[in-house]
Amino acid sequence: MIKIISAKNFSYTHANEAATDVSATVRAILEDVKVNGDEAVIKYEKKFDNVDLDSLEVSEAEKVEAMKATGEDFIKILERAAKNIREFHSKQVRNGFMFSNSDGVILGQRIIPLERVGLYVPGGTASYPSSVLMNAIPAKIAGCKEIFIATPPTIRPEIIAAAEVAGVTKIFKMGGAQAVAAFAYGTQSVPRVDKITGPGNIFVAEAKRQVFGQVSIDMIAGPSEILIIADENNNPAFIAADMLAQAEHDKLASAILITDSENFAADVASEIENQVEKLSRREIARASIDTNGKIIFVENLNDAIKISNEIAPEHLEICVDNPFEWLTEGKIKNAGSVFLGRNSPEALGDYFAGPNHTLPTMGTARFSSPLSVDDFVKKSQYIYYTRDALGLVSDDIAKFAQSEGLTGHANSVLIRK
Repeated sequence: MIKIISAKNFSYTHANEAATDVSATVRAILEDVKVNGDEAVIKYEKKFDNVDLDSLEVSEAEKVEAMKATGEDFIKILERAAKNIREFHSKQVRNGFMFSNSDGVILGQRIIPLERVGLYVPGGTASYPSSVLMNAIPAKIAGCKEIFIATPPTIRPEIIAAAEVAGVTKIFKMGGAQAVAAFAYGTQSVPRVDKITGPGNIFVAEAKRQVFGQVSIDMIAGPSEILIIADENNNPAFIAADMLAQAEHDKLASAILITDSENFAADVASEIENQVEKLSRREIARASIDTNGKIIFVENLNDAIKISNEIAPEHLEICVDNPFEWLTEGKIKNAGSVFLGRNSPEALGDYFAGPNHTLPTMGTARFSSPLSVDDFVKKSQYIYYTRDALGLVSDDIAKFAQSEGLTGHANSVLIRK
């Protein structure tokens, strides 16, 4: 049963699956793959997924078969979702710049796509073709030449179909820390990538943490979260359904409602009990709701805003009459993705609307952002001075360098006078 508590008694700690220390296990897997390549990856797929593999790469024949098995209707849904995702992310594209602030000086910045990226798509208790679209499409828009996917070897055809719709270069049958290692170090059949993105379990998260520096990563994803701010004018069945949609992800997922109506709080709690038993993943949803679910009663919704900004949720639903006021007045400061009004459930963002669903978790929305085109580019700057332009500033530069005791720096400028 979900807990209903007063804001006066509220304190919050983000659920953190990384509390279990798997660092040594992951370190051993990474080292094994680094040394033994494909052989080690195949060994771990047998050990963890009980699958014997002859090849890590999904073949063209397997792709054709998967497209047939997926069916035309679902492929059209993938294409419509992909269209929305492309439209949103295309607006994120940055241009470089060049300017001159005085005669003989040219300064600028280039935006350069990463050459090769590896996208991790989870397997396990669910399958996520949506994650394929949300990771691959921004990479494609950014201009990445090679986009690879790693996913555990028992691959549902929808995953492969989504990869085809998104324009993925290659798909590899590998999951867990061994997949991260293959992308980070390269193997005989898996090219080394420049960046690894995408969520995964505790072993994937820890592996990404350990290989950071060898490659770039997007973020260390924690359990999924939703926070809903709702007044009594909402349908309690709708709010309960939104909370359970998040709870069914993972036993560690958290679903929180903040409301200024005690009666509404009780109605939502009752609806949760009615609906949870009807879910196919009811055991997971039940564990999430009982352990991490909360309904918080506040005196007014301004207090709800304060609590929300403190939690900095991955997903935030604002179910009130004038939700845009909450944005334009700058009330909401910390949230990964914000869903406005009574008819914008979080699932809309998971699959179809267009904004990315790979979001900061565990309070990191205080300082980090959703996955975007920016994650798949790098910036490089350039400087050009003529000899005369350098001469005008050489004394300043030399004195600056000398103040730091770096006479070689000073000489490299003065010698050109």
